[in-house]
Amino acid sequence: MSDISDDDNEICFAVKFLGRVEVVRSEGMQVLNEAIQSLKMPDKESSAKVQKKNKVSLFLSMSGIDILEHKTKFMLYTCPLSSVSFCAVIPSTPKVFGFVAKHPAADMYHCYLFQSKKFSHLLVSIIGDAFRATKREESLRGGGRDLIVEALRHKNKVLQRENAELRMRLSASGD
Repeated sequence: MSDISDDDNEICFAVKFLGRVEVVRSEGMQVLNEAIQSLKMPDKESSAKVQKKNKVSLFLSMSGIDILEHKTKFMLYTCPLSSVSFCAVIPSTPKVFGFVAKHPAADMYHCYLFQSKKFSHLLVSIIGDAFRATKREESLRGGGRDLIVEALRHKNKVLQRENAELRMRLSASGD
């Protein structure tokens, strides 16, 4: 079940949201596996039980990933694609996938976990493609600036050498 909107280039999938877990590292299958285990077995200090899996709408666009409650469309979380550092399907449970994103204000990472009967691999592929496209676009924009800066540095070195050579000629002719 997916919808594609041409107006804002985003795609929406209805999936079950398993939860969000704070993680120590920013990438790797081990991070996803640890996150899913922590959802299955909550801390002893945590008196809250694992919540029922909520159906959410997962909106993917070139700018980011938005997680909305399916019925009310209330925004639960939003993650800019630039903050996403890892995304994969959990091999032991192929219906479960997740991604790791850096918190925008704090120096911490969260793992967002979902379940989809049909679209897990497709969603991971789309998130990866969107991430790569965004990085490519940033590098083209930034890359152009980098080339300009590099050209200016080179020009500066050439002028400094020329200046030094002219100083030597001037001092030689003045002696």
